[in-house]
Amino acid sequence: MTESMMPRSTEIRALGPAKIASPLPFSHFTGDEPFPFYLDGEFSDIESKKPQKAFFELAGPRPRLYFDPSKAKCAIVTCGGLCPGINDVIRAIVMEAFHAYGVPAVLGVRYGLEGFIPRYGHEVVELTPNRVSSIHQFGGTVLGTSRGPQAPEDIVDALERMNVNALFLIGGDGTMRAAGRIAAETARRGLRIAIIGVPKTIDNDINFISQSFGFETAVDKATEAIQCAHTEALGAMNGIGLVKLMGRESGFIAAHAAMSIKEVNFVLVPEAPFALHGPGGLLPALEQRLRSRRHAVIVLAEGAGQDLLNKTNRTDPSGNIMLADIAQHLRSEIQTYFAKRNIPHTLKYIDPSYIIRSVPANANDRVYCGRLGQFAVHAAMAGKTDMVVAKLMDRYVHMPLELVTMKRRRLDTNSDYWRAVLESTGQAEFLNSPSRPPSSGEKR
Repeated sequence: MTESMMPRSTEIRALGPAKIASPLPFSHFTGDEPFPFYLDGEFSDIESKKPQKAFFELAGPRPRLYFDPSKAKCAIVTCGGLCPGINDVIRAIVMEAFHAYGVPAVLGVRYGLEGFIPRYGHEVVELTPNRVSSIHQFGGTVLGTSRGPQAPEDIVDALERMNVNALFLIGGDGTMRAAGRIAAETARRGLRIAIIGVPKTIDNDINFISQSFGFETAVDKATEAIQCAHTEALGAMNGIGLVKLMGRESGFIAAHAAMSIKEVNFVLVPEAPFALHGPGGLLPALEQRLRSRRHAVIVLAEGAGQDLLNKTNRTDPSGNIMLADIAQHLRSEIQTYFAKRNIPHTLKYIDPSYIIRSVPANANDRVYCGRLGQFAVHAAMAGKTDMVVAKLMDRYVHMPLELVTMKRRRLDTNSDYWRAVLESTGQAEFLNSPSRPPSSGEKR
């Protein structure tokens, strides 16, 4: 196997030499020696069919610490949209800091990055084991959240005022970019503050992370909505169930849910453009499906088919382009298409997005979140900074913030995974004509 190095550094920055013996009563500790991984093109930022060799620090407790735990103070902030498992990560950080290391204070910053800025008036709360003991039973975040950037200089000012030694940021790619700017500002000032990210995205689109926490729970809940749509479709002649799921730029939830429940006939994702009319178009394919089986289920990622719509030219507080409503457009097109052909039909539309985002994590995600929180504390106490804790090929590792923010992870429509989706739905039989717009990576 030919080896080539990753084009970006995977070295983790440390605040200084770790000189304090760890108080953990375990015989097993993790060293800083980089561990080799062979990664395919999904993880690399260069195009190559050959695996790329990369070295990452393994996550875990270190034998020696940078901070004296008995004198340390930590802070936690949650940002962006809701996702199953946020409370589990908060709880794991607090419990690990208090019970494993004896850290005397963990602060909770309210309502995202706004909580650092005095003019918003959000109070900082003290997080104790008693306060967080049962929060994993609930969805959302006990700290609240917000979107939108805040000046890193103001955030670091607040960290200095609060005498914080380690800051844990739980959020998506925008939050991880903010964490990088905060880490850069602390370094510019010569401050010894550990900045640790815990990546969160319900869309599963964080670079280098094959499955983000909360994704499995989201798929579980999505399949419930799809089953309801299938039941509705079966209950009427030419019944159509249309389900819109999360996925601004990546269709992982829609694809995974479709493979899970096996009742989906068409899954539409941002990575695979599609036509509505003409040979290979969705609407003729839907008509053919109804004529043969008398019902159909369509699962639609929110970012799919944006090329069919006029751009909104608006952004949300985080700077993301606000998407046009593909679901409403598709509903209208389906109604018009079948009305012109005098084909009776019934269309039921389900959008479970906010239900999915706000539910508690399932058992597997709780385990995942718990370990992420523990590893985040281990990294901070050892003086690591400007990094995230992540799971890579079933191992937990330290990754530089720059690596996870360099691009969004997207579904590869030339992969075995996408082939499995097409085989599950059978849609390739209808939508695979030469006139169909090529998917990402296909030859035009």
